[in-house]
Amino acid sequence: MGATETLERPETQERQTDNAPEVFHYVKKNKIAESAVMGTMVQALCGEVFPVTKSPKPNSPVCPACKEIYESLPKGE
Repeated sequence: MGATETLERPETQERQTDNAPEVFHYVKKNKIAESAVMGTMVQALCGEVFPVTKSPKPNSPVCPACKEIYESLPKGE
């Protein structure tokens, strides 16, 4: 698989912790539906592992680490 096949879009689990705002992570596109339906775990670009439970709404906050990694990847087809 080439690096361009791993470009992702932010559709992931909403996360809430005591001091952190909820953010959405970038994950592999082909894993989003499977996780949402089957409850399997996905790994975000930043390394966090979780099941997909929600889709982001416009202007939803994105994980800064995921965003930085995503923007550094070569642009795909």
